[in-house]
Amino acid sequence: MSQTPDADPSPDDALQALREALRLSPNNTALRQHLAEMLLSHGKPDEAEKEFREALSLAPNSLPCKLGLARAFYQQGKQSHALVIIEDLVKNPKAPARAFLLHAKLLAGIGEIEKAISEYRRAVELDRSVADLEFAGRLGIGAKEEESEVVEGKVRASWQDEPAPAEREIERPKITFKDIGGMEKVKEEIQLKIIHPLTHPDLYKAYGKPIGGGILMYGPPGCGKTYLARATAGEIKAGFIAVGINDVLDMWIGNSERNLHELFEQARNHTPCVLFFDEVDALGASRGDMRHHAGRQLINQFLAEMDGVKTSNEGVLILAATNAPWHLDSAFRRPGRFDRILFVPPPDTAARASILRLQCRGKPVEEIDYEHVAKKTENFSGADLKAVLDVAIERKLKEAMKAGVPKPLTTKDLSSAAATLKPTTKEWFATARNYALYSNQGGIYDDILQYLKI
Repeated sequence: MSQTPDADPSPDDALQALREALRLSPNNTALRQHLAEMLLSHGKPDEAEKEFREALSLAPNSLPCKLGLARAFYQQGKQSHALVIIEDLVKNPKAPARAFLLHAKLLAGIGEIEKAISEYRRAVELDRSVADLEFAGRLGIGAKEEESEVVEGKVRASWQDEPAPAEREIERPKITFKDIGGMEKVKEEIQLKIIHPLTHPDLYKAYGKPIGGGILMYGPPGCGKTYLARATAGEIKAGFIAVGINDVLDMWIGNSERNLHELFEQARNHTPCVLFFDEVDALGASRGDMRHHAGRQLINQFLAEMDGVKTSNEGVLILAATNAPWHLDSAFRRPGRFDRILFVPPPDTAARASILRLQCRGKPVEEIDYEHVAKKTENFSGADLKAVLDVAIERKLKEAMKAGVPKPLTTKDLSSAAATLKPTTKEWFATARNYALYSNQGGIYDDILQYLKI
């Protein structure tokens, strides 16, 4: 009787086998890299990122692992993270062709088309097998002007003549300021600038104060700026449009300006509406730092939209967040634009307790003394507190695996987890302190000095 050949192992089986091999040989860099590459190929870039990081901790100078980590970031949409690694990697004379290809794609994503074309050609010269015909076609490499809208990165048609992109769905947030612990000063400023004009329109109009305007929130990452913006929309039952870098930046000349214009138009057509720009410094970086004409054009478009040059912004409430306000063009801080600049510090003790209480909702917990844990997590951001909970849960899962039943989280679990972590905000304050001390024109960063007790 003929025997049926064994079926090929499934991808999950192969991954499991690699994980088991790594458990027996955790310092095997090549094995960990192989696992990370396989995770990438199976659409698991977040898991691949973790493995590449582990591999780099063992072999910090490994070019393949650096490229792999950049690819993992790219697949997750973390373009700026990927760009930092790739820009360093392509300076190495031994950089592989795929590094230049990824660099080209990242450059195209932020509108640096000419440089993207140069890097793509460099990649293909090093290794013709990395050629990406679809990407090359989008760049217009080798296209003839009479046959293509894009020739060598130049767009023939202007965005004003093209159909507008489809409108995005407008959120209707349910959360309000009651769902945010602490941050009273920031909430008071938003009340004065945004909420009171909408709830008392006649009073503001009597004094000639327009309903609308902009508030720029800045501070360490992970401290609730986005959450606060959503709560603002929920407080006044307004629409909410969250705008990220990828919603605006486009590789084709003129398209970024069009995208920005359409977002403002949508907000104007659905007032009252909160238009929230996250990482606004990426869109409005100082024009003095700009090397490319396209970047300056986008800032000019942004400023014109905020000024309501052609259409009134009445009822459009503009909020923006940044971790690096010192990189934002100073023109954004003129009256009528982002004329209120608010420092959003790490959550205070009350806010940390509130955040922990919210994060533990729906999980098996004992009676937890959240105030006690909050006191143990000074300077922790909201994201840091999430990491505390993740560590505590991982430890609890190990116990549950042995016992066969889930065990509730306790105050001790959270406190022990917090003791293993350090607040990520300290790195931000190290940079912010220098700007507050030496580039504090008009006292714009006095809140930082006050927070640091300088």
